[in-house]
Amino acid sequence: MSQFEGEPSPKDFVEVRLPAAGAYLSVLRTATAGLAARLDFTLDEIEDLRIAVDEACAILLQQAVPGSVLTCVFQLGDDALLVTVSAPTTDGRAPERDTFAWTVLSALAGRVDATVGDDRTVTISLLKERGAAPGLT
Repeated sequence: MSQFEGEPSPKDFVEVRLPAAGAYLSVLRTATAGLAARLDFTLDEIEDLRIAVDEACAILLQQAVPGSVLTCVFQLGDDALLVTVSAPTTDGRAPERDTFAWTVLSALAGRVDATVGDDRTVTISLLKERGAAPGLT
């Protein structure tokens, strides 16, 4: 899980596990929108978060082990949604932070972080707070 400073305590969580293949990302986009709506995010915030989750998954799928499982955990706070997406990778590299994709993630989600586990599982964490200006949380 993520270790953002000041991270809200989750009141609920949802975990989705699916094949690490682009064909299944629509499931995560739908889950993201539904959970953000449950927290009364605006339509713009919901769409920003959907795009950010999709982009995080696309980054992971580039290096995911073929046939592996992509795991996405949504932690719902009172006014924030923490999304962590992880997958076992072939080389265990954290995403480059000076790329266009990382800039998009930061602008859309607010706080973004990436970690690599000892087993080469890469995790990207997105923390979107309701009512926060994009990229300024």
